[in-house]
Amino acid sequence: MSDTPSDISHDQHAVRRQKLAELRAAGHDPFRASFTPTHFSGDALKLHVDGQDNAVTVAVAGRLVTIRDMGKSQFVKILDQQGQIQLYLKKDVVGDEAYAAFKKLDLGDFIGARGTLFKTKTGEVTVRVEAGGVTLVAKALRPLPEKWHGLADPEQVYRQRYLDLIVNAESRARLMLRPKIVSHIRHFLETRQFIEVETPMLQSVAGGAAARPFTTRHNALGADFLLRISLELYLKRMLVGGYDRVFEIGRNFRNEGISRKHNPEFTMLEVYQAYSDYRGMMVLVRDLLQSLVRDVIRPADGALKIKHAASGQDIEFGGEWREVSYKELICAATGDADWFARSKTEKISGAEKLGLAIDPKWEEFEITNEIFSKQIEPTLIQPTFVTHLPKELCPLAKLTLDDPTTIDVFELVIGGMEVAPAYSEQNDPDVQRAMFDAQAGGDQQSLDHDFLLALEHGMPPAGGMGIGIDRLCILLTGAESIRDVILFPLLRPSGSA
Repeated sequence: MSDTPSDISHDQHAVRRQKLAELRAAGHDPFRASFTPTHFSGDALKLHVDGQDNAVTVAVAGRLVTIRDMGKSQFVKILDQQGQIQLYLKKDVVGDEAYAAFKKLDLGDFIGARGTLFKTKTGEVTVRVEAGGVTLVAKALRPLPEKWHGLADPEQVYRQRYLDLIVNAESRARLMLRPKIVSHIRHFLETRQFIEVETPMLQSVAGGAAARPFTTRHNALGADFLLRISLELYLKRMLVGGYDRVFEIGRNFRNEGISRKHNPEFTMLEVYQAYSDYRGMMVLVRDLLQSLVRDVIRPADGALKIKHAASGQDIEFGGEWREVSYKELICAATGDADWFARSKTEKISGAEKLGLAIDPKWEEFEITNEIFSKQIEPTLIQPTFVTHLPKELCPLAKLTLDDPTTIDVFELVIGGMEVAPAYSEQNDPDVQRAMFDAQAGGDQQSLDHDFLLALEHGMPPAGGMGIGIDRLCILLTGAESIRDVILFPLLRPSGSA
């Protein structure tokens, strides 16, 4: 009977434990306190000049991921945060004892190496390790996943992300790109004089969105608190306080379902600009996304476009973006120019004809929005501003002057999913209270009375916008799921039913 992967892993663990014992018995430290590299791998590779082998000395460190044993020499590769770099060890250079010790190392061990840069016959820039130039930094006691098959269990990819980052170059590149996207967003906004702030995650009222919150207990205060579901209401308090341009990139928490586009813990960018409106936010988000594609994603041909993985279409970010009203899209999808004048019964019948399952308890706007979510949104691949949504969908935006059934908002849809909603923010405290009351159904406990008190002190007109960072990363990196752009997505505890 052949050994199973778990048997092999167990055997290798035992062998590595034995090597660890031998190292310690010989007086070697298998877990050094430090090692000082001079360069990361990518930076070191750039230092080599053609025709000038062995002119530059570097010290590099990383995880041993490839070994090619040539008998009296070794070509190996190590991995650090910038990628891989090749090392060349020759027995008659490093010495018999050091060479013998090196040959006892395992894939996964961390090593440090010092030497000069040269280019091999195959054209690969390599570090020629000098005498005394290799050091075991940290011993790996468990083997890495088999190189060519990676992690066989899809859930293990997320549960043991550290292994996925080692063996899956695509996943590693995608997750390395995410912090670059966030850093660029910060720089973009700061150059436009937006101020970054941090607002409370623990709140007594979960406001700013319609979502089920997580509850936690503060023992010292003897009170229950809620993990925030939105950044909005505290950022608007900043407008009241005199911050004219403000943003936050922070975690939100919603005690709801998990899907390809939803994780209970997610990251949002929210931006508020005094004396602007939803149209000002159109300009801001278009400029932001164009700069992300141009300066972070950097398409090979220099064009402002990326490939949409699901449809295979090129998403064009250049030029003007389509703008279309919510009502126009609904009437086109239903084939009914008078849809919004129809009765609830007629709307249920119309939605069911489109193949949608409708709960009779839903409000009319919910029936209509189900058509938008299921029949329209997935077809909007190119950047599209869907404007003037029904007022019931958000109580925090200004009513449209010429159509009080809608609000001055847009949802930016790209690649078939909502990327950024934006509003002309409601700053009339009496209208805001009335809209909150209507949404809450008279439940005063669910209202954020302090926010309403803040509005009564005066808030300037403003445009506000939210961008889901996780969804943005799905779009820009071509990921299939939100789990692929979050380092450690929420999972059911290991071993639970």
